[in-house]
Amino acid sequence: MPVVTRSCNDGCADGLESCIDGSWQACQVPLVQRDCSSVCGAGHETCKKGAWSKCDAPLPAPPKLRGIVRDFSPLTHPDFEASYRSGLDVGIVARSLGDDDTPVYAGRPSTPTTSGAANFASWFHDAPLNLSMPLDLQLQPAQEDGLFSYDDGTFFPIDDQLLGNEGRANNFHFTLAASTTFEYRGGEVFSFSGDDDMWVFINRQLAIDLGGLHSSLSASVALDEFAGTAGLVRGGQYPLHFFFAERHTIESHFTIRTSIADPGDCP
Repeated sequence: MPVVTRSCNDGCADGLESCIDGSWQACQVPLVQRDCSSVCGAGHETCKKGAWSKCDAPLPAPPKLRGIVRDFSPLTHPDFEASYRSGLDVGIVARSLGDDDTPVYAGRPSTPTTSGAANFASWFHDAPLNLSMPLDLQLQPAQEDGLFSYDDGTFFPIDDQLLGNEGRANNFHFTLAASTTFEYRGGEVFSFSGDDDMWVFINRQLAIDLGGLHSSLSASVALDEFAGTAGLVRGGQYPLHFFFAERHTIESHFTIRTSIADPGDCP
């Protein structure tokens, strides 16, 4: 008895169904794939039942932000534990990093939560008013595919170190400057939630501005939308700089979520 067939489509490609013993069998279609890649190499996506699988290209290890933390005392620096108003203070820093890749103070002559350029200069530079030490932030894979995260609801990385807690339960008065490099491939995101000040610069251009003494706030940047401002070209490698300040009791929240990846983190 001849085999009876008819055309079919599983959502990925055209194929054939065969009738055997009076029953139509599953649609048989050729394997449909398309090229894809990660920062670590080439791979493929496979279409099955109308849906594309995840890219099987090799994935990078979670990135590490390499940084320096600087400790301050509210007894000697007027920007820490001061009686400034609480709230977002946009515009403390300029839109581009300075020649030494640190933020440039933009207040004229001050802002609602800072006391001027001279005092701000010590936030991210070694100075008589602070002590410093290296501090790296190792991100981990997030639940969502392709995202990495660092999440700490009690972010006190220098408790009992440097200038110490000064009679408090935690060391609340410090800044953090950290950076990494990444390859822009399209679709990357970077988001942050926390208190107090936080600035993100992508290719040395300000992408997120959460300055000020405030409770936990969130902001994010989609690199595709920021690419024109920052001069990003797909396939190029660029720096990301991150600056954070914890200036006031009683809490310290710190969460990073991102899909940026450094080719140097490939297996």
